[in-house]
Amino acid sequence: MSDEILINVSPTERRVAVVESGLLQELYIERSGESSYVGNIYQGRVERVLPGMQAAFVNIGLERTAFLHAADIVPRQPELDENGEARPIPLITELISQGQQLLVQVIKDPLGSKGARLTTQLSIPSRYLVLLPGVDSLGVSVRIEVEEERDRLRGLLRECLGEATGHGFIIRTNAEGVEREALERDVDYLRRLWPRIEVDASDAVAGQCVYEDLSLPYRSLRDLMHAGIEKVRIDDRETWRRAVKFAGEFFPEWVDRIEFYDGEGPLFDLYGVETEIERALNRTTPLKSGGHLTIDQTEAMTTVDVNTGSYLGHRNLEETIYKTNLEAAQAIARQLRLRNLGGIIIIDFIDMTDVDHKRQVLRTLQRALERDHARTTVSDITDLGLVEMTRKRTTESLEHRLCEPCPACEGRGRVKSVDTVCSEIFREILRAVRQFETGQMRVMTSPPVVDRMLEEHHRSLAELTEQLGTSICFQPEEQYGQDQFDVVLL
Repeated sequence: MSDEILINVSPTERRVAVVESGLLQELYIERSGESSYVGNIYQGRVERVLPGMQAAFVNIGLERTAFLHAADIVPRQPELDENGEARPIPLITELISQGQQLLVQVIKDPLGSKGARLTTQLSIPSRYLVLLPGVDSLGVSVRIEVEEERDRLRGLLRECLGEATGHGFIIRTNAEGVEREALERDVDYLRRLWPRIEVDASDAVAGQCVYEDLSLPYRSLRDLMHAGIEKVRIDDRETWRRAVKFAGEFFPEWVDRIEFYDGEGPLFDLYGVETEIERALNRTTPLKSGGHLTIDQTEAMTTVDVNTGSYLGHRNLEETIYKTNLEAAQAIARQLRLRNLGGIIIIDFIDMTDVDHKRQVLRTLQRALERDHARTTVSDITDLGLVEMTRKRTTESLEHRLCEPCPACEGRGRVKSVDTVCSEIFREILRAVRQFETGQMRVMTSPPVVDRMLEEHHRSLAELTEQLGTSICFQPEEQYGQDQFDVVLL
């Protein structure tokens, strides 16, 4: 089956799904008034310098001040000392000062309670190139691995640039296999765009946005469109018209792949995308063999546990474990992309004794991650069967994007059992009687707790009321959570 990009537009949000061989691999969401800030350039003002953290807080006009580290202020090409080694990063106080205005770019969206992450090392992307203002360099994406192709692209770009421009360029992965005309279009576009940004920046006040990246549908075409994408389906006619016009400027040879979808059913019902989104919000992910993955996100890291489940295999235990781990390695790579999990990730594969099996499982994971647009690093399998890896995080995960903490458990994932709450109520009654003189009290709590108290603890209640000389009535409250209760003196 072919690879496709599905773009769904509604009054409240825009969604982009990347489907490979009929299976959802990536999902991007942009809601009205909640656009991503990554790539935007702002005129910022330094609000506070933190020497102990080698960082500063910068006001760019968002709700929370953004974070700027010293490493993101120094030039991309570090200065070398007399021994040819990179000089250490200067102190933050030597680079910026409080109240100073500077041009900054967002490299990470605000996440949770953290503000956006900034850099002064600006980069302006186009379809095949990235412009690096004020940097005299020419680089090629490391994902283009064939040396002959890297040399060819460098040569074509040098021809397009002519004399030195005072700016650097990076050739993106998308440029693999393209001809000179495509690079020329991008060079011309970037050369026209950067002077306009400079003019806007010179007139901007602190906290003002001077360059905003494309909205999600067109950004997806720029970043995700490649020769392997056979079709782009868009279910909104106006977005489709603009997408065709946008594609005509940057990759006219692929305009005929962009089509307006007017089918009877919703666009995302194709290939079961909506169902896959629901599954991606579950803690567990089933494997075809009968095993499953358990994925847990925490503040510090994400853990992935591999289990054989109902899979028994056909040979022996080691072979069963090996087959499950191989399938899990591919499934994990897909789930990381689909759920947009980032930061530190710990994978607990089932313990294997065969060294070759360990090597094959790790290689399978690495190969599966090669199609991931986010940068990943993977360590070797430890003696405990763990794989430590990182995945670059720029936006919130799918779960954090679509969900919020449960109001009953406040995100803990657990609530106190009915029996635990009953015991707490008994203790609270005793505490209230010792503190206050009362002849009657009312306990308001959830219906399951009331039922348990009256059915299974009625004898204990009778003994308690006789001992304390007070009457106790229970009032079920539907709106109370299972672990909530109030003891009221009457």
